[in-house]
Amino acid sequence: MIISKPMVSVIIPAYNAAEFLGAAIASVQKQTFSDWELLIINDGSTDDSVAIIGEYQTIDDRIHLINQLNQGVSTARNLGVEKSRGQFLAFLDADDQWLPNKLYQHLKHFQSHPQLGVSFSQVEILNQAGEPTGQVSSSRLSNLKPEYFLSENPTTTTSNWVVRREVFHQVGGFCKDMSFSEDLEWLLRVSCTDWEVAGIDEVLTRYRTSSGGLSSNLYHMEAGWNQLVDRARVYAPALVERHFALAQAVHLRYLARRAFRLGVPADVGVDFMTRALRSDWRLLVYEPRRSFLTLVAVLGVWLMEGIFARSRRFAASRRVARRRRE
Repeated sequence: MIISKPMVSVIIPAYNAAEFLGAAIASVQKQTFSDWELLIINDGSTDDSVAIIGEYQTIDDRIHLINQLNQGVSTARNLGVEKSRGQFLAFLDADDQWLPNKLYQHLKHFQSHPQLGVSFSQVEILNQAGEPTGQVSSSRLSNLKPEYFLSENPTTTTSNWVVRREVFHQVGGFCKDMSFSEDLEWLLRVSCTDWEVAGIDEVLTRYRTSSGGLSSNLYHMEAGWNQLVDRARVYAPALVERHFALAQAVHLRYLARRAFRLGVPADVGVDFMTRALRSDWRLLVYEPRRSFLTLVAVLGVWLMEGIFARSRRFAASRRVARRRRE
């Protein structure tokens, strides 16, 4: 018996994702385009993720579970691609969701753009609880140049991608030793080929922001970006040499904005923004509104934290003096 191949292979890497995984799976099942298979790569979870996947498998034979020892998201995605059969690949993180028309609209996009290798769309930003924040991604959707992928991710998240299988095979998989910026590094490789990366002017993906506000996570993100640059120096040395300073400034500004939004100590945001301007002062000319707003935000929080700290010290000294008088 010949088993037909699905048009789209959806790949969800899952590590201890029980809290949100059900909503992600349900958003795939609600797609208006139904010719898909869903491969969920269990990356060594120790929570109820496998049990949740099993419940969905019993009612939908398009869902498949693949287990691996904990090796990280890049290895999980690569394994999902290896085991998949679809002509197109769509990635979805376990805590994100798709709107029902997602796959249909992307396949239409591919039909009208023969050289399109990676399709993405606008993204609605959710908070950690899954509630809309009112924010929608505002990145450029077309005429994307390789240097744009050297600093910030115009696609926002891998959950926003639909990819031609031949593109993935041509440029290779995600770098297994990268935990941060691995998606941006992969897009940079694609942008250095003849394939196009282009977006749809419509919200089709819902992205849940992380609650992890530790400053160490932001510095790990910076280290991941440095890994990206090191790899890009190999296959695009002229690109890196020409655009490194401004690209680094843009990336550090992004980390400063993220520090502000996550509410980490103000010194962290000031550090990122200060080093951004040292890398390339043209940052204030390149997207001036975003740059000035970020600068004002991080400095404002830094000043307020300083005022509160001095107020607390003053109040404490008065209490000590009062106790001595008593």
